[in-house]
Amino acid sequence: MTLLFPNSSRSFDEKRNAVHFLGHEGMFEVRFFVEADALVVDDAELGRSTISESKLLSAFDALRLSVYDVARKVYSGGRRDSYTLTAAHFR
Repeated sequence: MTLLFPNSSRSFDEKRNAVHFLGHEGMFEVRFFVEADALVVDDAELGRSTISESKLLSAFDALRLSVYDVARKVYSGGRRDSYTLTAAHFR
């Protein structure tokens, strides 16, 4: 089966300082978190000290297809219940 992202919702997880989204493989739900640094690594305008929830969610939306591609690649390395995507995954 293929990892799909049928639900475009995402949310900010303050505890992890990351954006949370879900993937699905068949009937299995897989949680993903994208660290804030991974979303703003190339955006000097956001400035790491002033990253707001709305800016992180907007950055996620702008990079959504790339995020999904990275999530599929990381997921193919072994199945777990959740994954945290870091800036290193996007290099």
